[in-house]
Amino acid sequence: MVLERKIRYRKKLLEAFANYTNMLVISIDFVGSKQLQQVRMATRGQAIIILGKNTLLRKVVRDLIEEGNTKLEVLLPLIKGNMGLIFTNNDLKQLRDEVTSNKVPAAAKAGVIAPVSVVIPAGPTGLDPGQTSFFQALNIATKIARGSIEILNPVTVANQGERVSSSAVALLNKMGQKPFFFGINVDYIYEDGLVYEASILDLGETELLEFFFNGVRQVAALSMAAQYPTIAALPHMILDGFKKVLSLSIETDYTFEQAKIYKEMIADPSKFASAAPAAAADAPAAAKESSDEPEEEEEGFSLFD
Repeated sequence: MVLERKIRYRKKLLEAFANYTNMLVISIDFVGSKQLQQVRMATRGQAIIILGKNTLLRKVVRDLIEEGNTKLEVLLPLIKGNMGLIFTNNDLKQLRDEVTSNKVPAAAKAGVIAPVSVVIPAGPTGLDPGQTSFFQALNIATKIARGSIEILNPVTVANQGERVSSSAVALLNKMGQKPFFFGINVDYIYEDGLVYEASILDLGETELLEFFFNGVRQVAALSMAAQYPTIAALPHMILDGFKKVLSLSIETDYTFEQAKIYKEMIADPSKFASAAPAAAADAPAAAKESSDEPEEEEEGFSLFD
């Protein structure tokens, strides 16, 4: 029976690797079977979700690598922990958003890594004054107001990325709060032999172009410093060469077509002076001349004549 399940699992994996070139590498900590079923239904026709034992998955990947599919080597380090694979040929960002949107509220558990920071705001707790000693044990300042305990200052009970303490769990449970939302997390993207973090999918065209041109600038700077010609540095090298030839032409009698205009500018700068400043300078003088002329009195009548 176990052997048959392994054979079916291997066959399903081989078909998925043969039919799909892209994968989402997911982690499914604290995800229940009902939640997984809902995700399977939502992605039906778009993707195939395969979960299973990591040892079997590694064995299948290694066999495929030995058969010549060396692109899968980058997957081996990712097969660890409570993970799975979602195979697809559709839009990766849209599928990622659909998979991660299915989240359910959950109470805090001691020892769990907090996915978000949890802060209890100052204000009434709804608890009776008989439980004041509980807050005193946690060094939380409180007062009694209108027959219930009121917290005086906001209290951070869990920080994102840190383990939740048992006292924080007790406080959250006493206040009836479920601060966490658990669901499928997409950690990495496999795209035809390339693996990158899922957060890369959130980058827009502007950010990608900025990263690209920043890399081009760094390559150009390195090429210029090493005096090694590359496509990125070629325009800068040509410009630097032109500047050197131009400076040599200006200092000597040698000239060439592109240097003529620069030599003419140095020889007679007045030829290239803009007419606009002269016109602007003439305007105040014309205004002054017009102001010197006597103003003609307008003919009219007065009510008092």
